[in-house]
Parts: sequence; C-alpha cells; structure tokens
Amino acid sequence: MVNYWLAKQEPSGPRGYNFEQLKKEKTTVWDGVHNNLALKHMREMKSGDLVFFYHTGDERQAVGIMQITSKPYSNPKEDVERFIVVDVKYKKTLKRPVTLDEMKKEKKFKDWELIRISRLSVMPVPKPIWDAIVKMSQT
Repeated sequence: MVNYWLAKQEPSGPRGYNFEQLKKEKTTVWDGVHNNLALKHMREMKSGDLVFFYHTGDERQAVGIMQITSKPYSNPKEDVERFIVVDVKYKKTLKRPVTLDEMKKEKKFKDWELIRISRLSVMPVPKPIWDAIVKMSQT
C-alpha cells in the first residue's frame, strides 16, 4: 500500500533546492533532516510512496510530486547514525501550485501537521487531504 507524505525544501539560498532542479536531474537524495519527529516520519517511508514537494520560504506551496525509490538509510555525509536519507525521483508537476493559505482555508486540514506544526519538514499526508490537494491543483 502506498503512503503519502509532504517534504519541505527551501527553493533558493545557499542550501536551496527546488522542484525544477529535481525535474531536470530526475533523482536526488532527500537529506538535511534533523528534527526528531521528521526523522521518525522518514523512517516509515518505503519505496513507491508518494511525496508532495513543498517549497518553503516566501512561496509556501506544494509544487509537485516525487516518489520514494529506496528504504531510509544512514546519511553517508553525516557522522550521526540517526540522521537518515531517502532516494527520490521526479514524478509530476502539479498543474498549479497549492499555497499554504489555500490549505489553511480548508476545514478538513485544520488538524493536519502542516497547519499545526509549521516548522516540521517531513510529515504524513492523510489520503483524503492528499486527494484534496491534487484536486485543488487542477482548478
């Protein structure tokens, strides 16, 4: 069974990475996550799961979908074993980005981690919310 996630990334700046780069490169390693709850979520990811790529910073919007292509594994660039990464690949660009402001207006989103824990960088997306965001992106 496929699980659904949202992963945030700052699209610009010195450590920035944006969805257009992923689209061009086709694959990347999702790294840099140090928050305990975000790491817990990443440990639950599996190959085939789908992930909204969410631009943080000034944009604050879901812009595309990527797919997990590996199990979580220790980040080879870090000395701390608990810091993990997953491999991802480009899946598709949303027809239209869906902004955080739009999501906040949806009553069914009010208890979702994106709304409640604004700094969390990786989180599960319940299937009804996933479907609602995909639908919102098509209008």
